[in-house]
Amino acid sequence: MRTARKFSCGIGLIGLMAAAAGAAQSVPDPDETAQGDVSVTIYQNGQSLVQDIRQLDIARGRSRIEFPDVSAQIRAQTLSFAARDTAIIEQNFDFDLLTPGKLMEKAIGQTITLVRTNPATGAETRERAKILSTAGGVVVQIGNRIEVLRDDGLPVRAVFDRVPPNLRARPTLSVNVESTRSGVRPAAIRYLTPGLGWTADYVALFDDGDSTIDMQGWVTLTNTTGTTFHNADTLLVAGSPNGRFGGGRSQRNMLRAGTESSGREQVGDFYLYPIDARTTIANQQTKQVSFLDVQGVTAKKVYRRTVNWLSNDSNPQNVSSEISFNTSSQGGLGDALPAGTVRFYQRDSQGTPQFIGENTIGHTPTGSELSLRTGDAFDIFVQAEVEKREEITSGEWIKTRRYVVYQDGNETARLDEERPEKFWQTAMRYTITNAKDEAVEIDLVQAGLDRGWWSRDYRIVSEDESGVQINADRRKWVVPVPANGEREFRVIFATRY
Repeated sequence: MRTARKFSCGIGLIGLMAAAAGAAQSVPDPDETAQGDVSVTIYQNGQSLVQDIRQLDIARGRSRIEFPDVSAQIRAQTLSFAARDTAIIEQNFDFDLLTPGKLMEKAIGQTITLVRTNPATGAETRERAKILSTAGGVVVQIGNRIEVLRDDGLPVRAVFDRVPPNLRARPTLSVNVESTRSGVRPAAIRYLTPGLGWTADYVALFDDGDSTIDMQGWVTLTNTTGTTFHNADTLLVAGSPNGRFGGGRSQRNMLRAGTESSGREQVGDFYLYPIDARTTIANQQTKQVSFLDVQGVTAKKVYRRTVNWLSNDSNPQNVSSEISFNTSSQGGLGDALPAGTVRFYQRDSQGTPQFIGENTIGHTPTGSELSLRTGDAFDIFVQAEVEKREEITSGEWIKTRRYVVYQDGNETARLDEERPEKFWQTAMRYTITNAKDEAVEIDLVQAGLDRGWWSRDYRIVSEDESGVQINADRRKWVVPVPANGEREFRVIFATRY
């Protein structure tokens, strides 16, 4: 007589739990897989390209081929299939995975066996029960009574006669094909999937005395696809291909974009970062791989305060502490940096590296100048104040515009508009204090100077130190401040606003 294979699941404090059925079953081998030669290309925008070549025995004529162990998040519409002398007719993706909850849900209307254990004696009792509902709890019919399987911690197992045919233990792709011959041959599938991602993380050890940093770059791989990719040839792509996924990071920390080639391989406009050896990317795993290790990169500490137009601080404000460096070969780094997070460390008096701050970078070409804010300076403050502001006028009334008004293609009016020409003179005072026992230089930036095309002929009437015009909106001064000292710095602007 043929014995039906049984499957069981328990019901406990956290709902449906998997349990052994009948005879003991062997633990599945975590390295067992149906995958073949796997290549994974991982982008930084939330998607990845998986290519899997398997040796399959394909029958002549029409047949069905199954590909277990594909990503559980496969974008089925991106699939391509290729096998010699074989054409694909139809594809299906079975994503209903075998879980205790799914077993119970698919068993609605069917009869299972409930096994209850007396916690005092260990004696088991068995009852056949028909599953009526799983909405909000499991409702069963046992003989003439209706019972809700309570979540009260008592040992109860639900034993199933079989696995429903539409439940899979592993994510499986199936294709119907038409082949002109039979025999073993390579069959390749290629598809896009979310759930695989990578980020770049940088560890930078800053030496203030030598004005250098030692930098290591790490790739952090994450896999939440629901599938392990075994012994995969892994390629990382730095860039953001257009698609339905997000883009890159802001470039707010880049002072100047680089113009130097890195020498790395590119595809299109994206840089490639291959992982040297094949690696297994396990599901629900984070893995780190080194891709950059350089010493002695020229760097310097920068103290900076950017002041908005007509700022009148009621209290002194901390300046920001930043570390500035260049990614050029001449500066010692000489590589393109994928978007990521840079974490800075500095040695204390005992020689122990201590964390001093972090910031993010966007995709950064070789030769770029970066200045990354690590925090607020404890000892250095700037208080910006409007010392004096007065209106000055040319005393003339001028006509600024003549308007011809058209409505439905016809001239309806001619207007003259007059206004007085007004000018403003503003004296700004910046009070800088330094509690350090060494002199410092402050990058003081006045922002908000550009109010549109009509405002761009503003003048600097006087300034205590010669400034540099960064752009139409900002002007920068490098202001020296003595050790344990204070400095008042003044600039007078003439503007139309």
